[in-house]
Amino acid sequence: MFDQATKSISIEASPERCFEVVCDFESYPEWATEVKQVEVIRRDDDGRGGLVSFRAAAMGRSTNYVLEYYYGSNPLRVSWRLVQGDLTRRLDGEYCFNPVSGEPDRTEVTYHLAVQMVMPLPGFVKRRAEARVMRTALEDLRRRAETGAGKPR
Repeated sequence: MFDQATKSISIEASPERCFEVVCDFESYPEWATEVKQVEVIRRDDDGRGGLVSFRAAAMGRSTNYVLEYYYGSNPLRVSWRLVQGDLTRRLDGEYCFNPVSGEPDRTEVTYHLAVQMVMPLPGFVKRRAEARVMRTALEDLRRRAETGAGKPR
């Protein structure tokens, strides 16, 4: 059995800027609260992270996992699937960056995640972990995208 969560947030930045922040994996430790270390193992033909290794804080310990990223032909979407993880059997997700009509510097960001842990967890622990993941995925992303930090020079 696995758990799924989907949440959306409005960000005062263009879809392209949001996509840029999400795809700048090496900068995650600067803004994504729980992420401690990132290594891009393989890049795609466009130079984007294709296979990425993470070390993150999780439930009072450190977890390691490797994600494979997919971009397809839609620059407003990025998805991933778990290749390897020490605490998870499944960690698949997607960001969608939807432009807001008439507001080029506003984006509706939707984050979807499907998780299956290696060990069963009590409901209250899962809910707390879900809240932390969603905060990092959306609120931390909003702060980074809206402040302009990490923009290419």
